[in-house]
Amino acid sequence: MPVDGDLGQSGGVQQGDGHGAQPPREIFSDVANKWALLIIEALGDDTLRFSELRSEVEGISHKMLTQNLRMLERYGLLERTAYPTVPPRVEYTLTEPGRALRKTIDGLCDWTHRYFGEIEASCRRFDA
Repeated sequence: MPVDGDLGQSGGVQQGDGHGAQPPREIFSDVANKWALLIIEALGDDTLRFSELRSEVEGISHKMLTQNLRMLERYGLLERTAYPTVPPRVEYTLTEPGRALRKTIDGLCDWTHRYFGEIEASCRRFDA
């Protein structure tokens, strides 16, 4: 069993072959991408339609939003509800694991805001 924070071990999880669970490192890599984090943050406590999410996540393409929503749904981080209407209506909301991950993302955002000045100064010194 891996220790906290150890993503280098699979922890007994099957290697990803497209049919089973992914090792923790692959899950982390997928979920920690820019678009997935922004989607999770945009959803927050809300239920949003695809078009609303696309408006909330500035710069994301239709294709990237679709791919990331499918990945997050596969990992059980969001729930997709399709309504049999014309035109089709699909809504997305975070699941309990998704809301827990959002709390972690909020901590990362807080850290970024807290240390932004120091990071910015360090970048200026480095780039000089």
